[in-house]
Amino acid sequence: MAGLRVCVYWCAVCVLCALCAAAALLKLCWSAILRPTATFQWTQRQSPPACLHDTSLGTHCYVRIKDSGLRFHYVAAGERGKPLMLFLHGFPEFWFSWRHQLREFKSEFRVVAVDMRGYGESDLPPGVDNYHPDHLVTDIKDMVEHLGYNRCFLVGHDWGGTLAWLFAMDYPEMVTKLIVLNCPHPSVYADYAVCHPSQMWKCRHFFFFQLPRLPELIFSIHDFQALKVLFTSRSSGMCRKGKCLTNEELEAYLYTLSQPGALTAALNYYRNVFSSLPLRRRHVRSPVLLLWGERDPFLEQEMAEACRLYIRNHFRLNVISGASHWLQQDQPDIVNTLMWTFLKEGEGHKGHRN
Repeated sequence: MAGLRVCVYWCAVCVLCALCAAAALLKLCWSAILRPTATFQWTQRQSPPACLHDTSLGTHCYVRIKDSGLRFHYVAAGERGKPLMLFLHGFPEFWFSWRHQLREFKSEFRVVAVDMRGYGESDLPPGVDNYHPDHLVTDIKDMVEHLGYNRCFLVGHDWGGTLAWLFAMDYPEMVTKLIVLNCPHPSVYADYAVCHPSQMWKCRHFFFFQLPRLPELIFSIHDFQALKVLFTSRSSGMCRKGKCLTNEELEAYLYTLSQPGALTAALNYYRNVFSSLPLRRRHVRSPVLLLWGERDPFLEQEMAEACRLYIRNHFRLNVISGASHWLQQDQPDIVNTLMWTFLKEGEGHKGHRN
């Protein structure tokens, strides 16, 4: 029975990949027929917008990790020696997605928003294998230790949320508290998606991104129109009842993702998504806050409550009405308030340094 289920699962993966590829090619061909000149034009942004150098967000720092040899970029604020709060961004973002939280929590924490490997000003190693989840989780450990800590308050959104879950499972002694935004426990996601075709359809981009080169092309045409739609449209973007991206903030994302190799590196996270299942460990022993945007078009809300099954500590779930998938950006005041409440529970402010 288990073998049959696995067979059906991989057949579904292959079929969805084929369907997504066919749909993307049809859309591309139709666009090329209607607007042949504009379709294949896109611009690499040469200069970062001013918002990326806003000194109120923190100091830009760089470190080369000895084991991997990769150089990482991060933005840090708050006094050294205060408890570490480490932020992990999602796709297709970078450290800037945590700008509202960097300002908010630097008063009581050493806040650090890192560009994960393949993003922003961090190194973009070539090859899909360099983005295996094991490497990405090790990057988090290396970053915490480089910063001089042996524990942290870990905050992750989207892909950063997946890595935060995995890190908390693999290194429970290094996570004081875990905060995840719009990302279910990986085991919940795997089990739920197989049994719910509606969720498989909502995450069809997972399958499309397995293809070589075509996803990069689709994101690039019409001067990165797909990225603009992802962040700003009524269906998938932010800004219905919350904050909207300004033109300058949108340009910050386009500047980062228009750099050579940036889209491929970001998509390589997805090209390893099936390589880490089934998980070696499933349970999380740290206290967990899960924040969920009610209007997330990519993830069904039923998965949020199911995460409770894998948590061996205090678990709090807050669903934010009107919030999108990008909830820390479009509802920062509510997100920050809920985070403060969770952080102040118990002995939440006892940090540890080596």
